[in-house]
Amino acid sequence: MRRMARTTTSVVSVVAVAALVAACGAGKSRDDGDRGDVGSTVGVTDTTIKLGGTFPLTGLAAPGYSEIPDGAQAYYKFINAHGGVYGRKIEYLVKDDAYNPTNTSTVTNELVQQSQVFAMVGSLGTPTHNAVVDRLNGEKIPDLFVTSGAPWGNNVADQPMTFGWQPDYEIEGKIAAHYVKQHMPTARVGLFLQDDDIGQFAEKGVREILGAGQIVSVQKYTAGTEDVGPQIAALQAAKPDIVLAFNLIQYTALSQLVALKLNFHPTWYYGGTGSNPQFVGEFLDEYSDGKVKGTSLLDGVLSTKYMPVTSDTGDPWTRLWEKIWKQYGNGRPLNSFDMYGFSQAYSVVSALLAAGKNLTRERVVTVIEKAGASWPSPAYGRFRWSKESHQGMNGLEVIEFKDGVGVPKTPVLVTDVGDAAITEDDSAADDAPPTDGMPDVDVVG
Repeated sequence: MRRMARTTTSVVSVVAVAALVAACGAGKSRDDGDRGDVGSTVGVTDTTIKLGGTFPLTGLAAPGYSEIPDGAQAYYKFINAHGGVYGRKIEYLVKDDAYNPTNTSTVTNELVQQSQVFAMVGSLGTPTHNAVVDRLNGEKIPDLFVTSGAPWGNNVADQPMTFGWQPDYEIEGKIAAHYVKQHMPTARVGLFLQDDDIGQFAEKGVREILGAGQIVSVQKYTAGTEDVGPQIAALQAAKPDIVLAFNLIQYTALSQLVALKLNFHPTWYYGGTGSNPQFVGEFLDEYSDGKVKGTSLLDGVLSTKYMPVTSDTGDPWTRLWEKIWKQYGNGRPLNSFDMYGFSQAYSVVSALLAAGKNLTRERVVTVIEKAGASWPSPAYGRFRWSKESHQGMNGLEVIEFKDGVGVPKTPVLVTDVGDAAITEDDSAADDAPPTDGMPDVDVVG
């Protein structure tokens, strides 16, 4: 399995190389030359690169997801402390949209018109980002690495500035269904879905693998409700052997508590958006008034993951993030959402370095298309970035939770949307970070 194939080379202390890196700035030792296309330099000065992002810092989707930009900020602080990108410091301006598309439009306008950011980076949410994606593309503003599992990047003709980052929900649905087909071929399958693009695309992926007769019940809830009793009762009545659930974190806790009350015990699979043990445990405690503590209800639950998490203590990427977080984080313990932000920021810095000194909006898009799929990263699979596709990662591994830790059940499985085959792929297994913590990418000619 890929996690065993990871190189075990130790990451040396960031502090030990700080003097060397700071002396030249990130990327200064590269052949940066004078490459650069004619284009927009909005948000770029001789000393700064201004980036923007929208996140649910408050509201329904805030638990966990509000901490993603904390990890990104810590990595940008690290980069800035070591000379920036060709001498330019990164300013990352994060606005709260409370997971409300109307708010997203408002705060995106503030970032674009008032703050004049170079690019939007990591903005979270499918319904929220749908509210601004056409505007960003119409104004030719780079829209990099959307934090969402919708199929961002599959429509390059109409959205040439937008790039996905994580695996999309359709891929996740396919791989979850593939696991059922391989290991529970006669199982009766129920679906528990958030009634938006999360559920829509995940169901599409599931149905590409499993026959309609195998799916015995499809139950959907609307984000914002706290009563999923009718949906879980309907699933119980259909007598599924396994329930494939694609939902936000709090609905994992709610569905588990209802299932416990109803004595309903199928095998459960929860998609990556709803399976973080730390936050599920906190919601279980809150919603049960302290009667259910910890992550015991997750024991035996299946999920997927596509990059290291904090429990992967032997992974070189985890060790690097821990070192950087200790010096540049905000003081609380590192969590897997922080690591997501770190990893995403690592991709952003890779793109800025590959663009060279003469940074333009157009050039950063071009270099991601030309070379981004080959850049090392913590991803378990590869990015699908090219001139034809701006879609994100293509690989996941199926895991089973035991004592709050995800134990691999499969090798890394890769696929694409539609009828693309699902195969094992360990090609990214040796992508360990450079010892100095800086992306080692070449300037794209």
